[in-house]
Amino acid sequence: MGVTARGVGLFVAAGVLLAAGFRFAYPELALLGAAGATAGGYAVAVAAWRPRLAVVRRAEPDRVSRGEPATMTVTVHNRGRLRSANLVAEDRCGAVPVAVPVLRLRPGRDTTVRYGVPTTRRGVVPVGPLRVIRRDPLGLVSLSRPYGETVPVWVHPRVHPLSVVPTGAGRSLDGQVDAVPHGSITFDSLREYVVGDELRRVHWRTSARVGELMVRENVDTSLPRLVVLLDNRAVAHPQRSAGLAESFEAACEAAASVLTAAHRSDLPVVLVLVAPEDEGSRAGVAESEAARSGLSPLDRLAAAGLGGDTLDATLTRLRGERRGDTLVALTGPGGRDSLGQFGALRGAYPSVVVGVLAAAEPAQAQTAGLVVIDAADGAAFAAEWDRVRRW
Repeated sequence: MGVTARGVGLFVAAGVLLAAGFRFAYPELALLGAAGATAGGYAVAVAAWRPRLAVVRRAEPDRVSRGEPATMTVTVHNRGRLRSANLVAEDRCGAVPVAVPVLRLRPGRDTTVRYGVPTTRRGVVPVGPLRVIRRDPLGLVSLSRPYGETVPVWVHPRVHPLSVVPTGAGRSLDGQVDAVPHGSITFDSLREYVVGDELRRVHWRTSARVGELMVRENVDTSLPRLVVLLDNRAVAHPQRSAGLAESFEAACEAAASVLTAAHRSDLPVVLVLVAPEDEGSRAGVAESEAARSGLSPLDRLAAAGLGGDTLDATLTRLRGERRGDTLVALTGPGGRDSLGQFGALRGAYPSVVVGVLAAAEPAQAQTAGLVVIDAADGAAFAAEWDRVRRW
């Protein structure tokens, strides 16, 4: 509850008048002081009354790419039996206040406001809660209360189309590694026929030679598995413009493009961030591992921020887990010195691609067989990605 300047003056004057009236035996002064105190009490009682309002908000849509339009619709319903007099309401869209007309809203009636959500920057835009300010008729006291929940609008990075996806790796029993564009069923060995085996799997030529039925044993060569490693260390993106690291925004767009291309090709893909996601999250509140597991990769990119230097620990974990066949590492100008560390993962990942975004000078690959893509932004990365077809 807040007291206005008028209210402060009234309360001070009432106190002085009451004290002077009783001290010097002036009933007129005491009466004026009592009137002022009564007016102040009335103001507090009126402001403390809680209006019965129901707030429903809907984002259309709640997930957009950067630059695409998004609209928030807020509906306020008066569930009380009195008019919502002396009310001022405003919604919060990020850091921008939006006025909502609820003054003298009749019982059982609704008021609806639609406004655009800013999507010029990648991130998670928190919308709400609705702040309703109740004032007394004399303007002495005001009280602000929140109504409704906060609804996030996820602004994803721009996605640039990729026409080429990396191939997978088929590992045979003798250790040889072959490129597998889209996965396949590969012959592995022959074994004796067992009741229940399909006759179409019988290898008749070998069966005739050995004198008993022999069946082909096949193995499933997995689909290409991609690991997208986003370097979100602050040291990898040193340049800032108005508090924004353009190289990191470009890296997020490149990551979103690779993830979307893999998803459209039905390829398994996983997103890994170098710095912990809670450390620089834009989601407004830190999320636990269980909560993050329910987010899509694009949602995680929207909430991603810059954090500390944990590259060694992340690469050690990736080397031990071997999550895929192709590793796509995306970094900024400050990550050029880490190319050797990325290239050292070729022992665990047959194909390693490193994208260096918004670097002033071309990066030099320090490891044989390492594919390095220099690009000014996400669109340039997509064009260069399609040009380099040998992974």
